[in-house]
Amino acid sequence: MSAEIELRHARVRYGPLEALHGVSLAVPYPGVSVLLGRNGSGRTTVLRALAGTVPLSAGAVVWRGRDVTRLAVHDRARRGLAFVPDRQAVFGSLTVAENLGLAASDSQSHGDFTAALEAYPQLRPLLTRRAGTLSGGEQRMLALSRALLAHARVVLVDEPTQGMSPAVAARTYELIASLDAAVLIAEQRLPPGLRPATGDARPVIVHELRRGSLVFSGEASEAHRRARTSRPTE
Repeated sequence: MSAEIELRHARVRYGPLEALHGVSLAVPYPGVSVLLGRNGSGRTTVLRALAGTVPLSAGAVVWRGRDVTRLAVHDRARRGLAFVPDRQAVFGSLTVAENLGLAASDSQSHGDFTAALEAYPQLRPLLTRRAGTLSGGEQRMLALSRALLAHARVVLVDEPTQGMSPAVAARTYELIASLDAAVLIAEQRLPPGLRPATGDARPVIVHELRRGSLVFSGEASEAHRRARTSRPTE
């Protein structure tokens, strides 16, 4: 595995407050990486920095060896980056079918969103509903379906299973693990059901943030051992 996209010594400021303190981390292709951290740790800011929705005050975003720090959000999307934020990830005034149709028409799917309905059959009876009227879990399914249709090279997802039932969450982690992409998901805790797809020897990589600084990077197995042996902090 090689690094697909990475932050190098990234700093992000919100007014007088610095949210990231020189964070460096790489997301390999293909594979799944998990960014752990409590609320306020900076995990959402890392995703936004990679996606280009917040500017860096120092450091760089490097994609396949090229500095893309100043590349606009829409240009990163055209290049193959899909970002699913934790809020406002769908077009609420459009129907489910219209949301999926937009994603499919802008991708290799050529307007066909059958794959999204196969991934989440729960969306089929909701096709005529406006996305803004869906439950939180249903909106997450729709947002992730849009990312699946994009056939993106880089997929960034903030709390992918928020509001989902355990069964749908398990299915979601299976879908994430099967993507042919560099995937980075932000979570508060390491998902117990997130494992590489069957027959896939790639490890799940874990990064942990605390108060805007990276405190751990390694394989999920090591992160599990660390969690069991470390005492609660903060």
